[in-house]
Amino acid sequence: MASENYTKEMVQKLRIGYNPKADEETRDEQIAELAQELGRTPASVRAKLVRLQLYVAKEKKSKDGSKAETKDKIVEDIARSLGVGSAVVDSLTKATKKSLKLIRDNIKEA
Repeated sequence: MASENYTKEMVQKLRIGYNPKADEETRDEQIAELAQELGRTPASVRAKLVRLQLYVAKEKKSKDGSKAETKDKIVEDIARSLGVGSAVVDSLTKATKKSLKLIRDNIKEA
């Protein structure tokens, strides 16, 4: 049997010390503090929290720092603006995201 990386006491500290409902910055601080307290790396603590199904992943952001948005979502917005079903404009997902955003933004302005 392999040795345990985390004892039951350590797991209990993780459960108590990590608040998945906190904001992203606070969760990062909690992970850093727990890592230092337990003598582990932040990556190790994060992995254990994932394994315990406690970890909340960071929100994905686009290159410009705004919230990431899928092409499917943009196409749905375009379809809604045009008053048609998304199946009618489904092939638009082959366009670039930049082009889709341009189309969506210009349809909303009209």
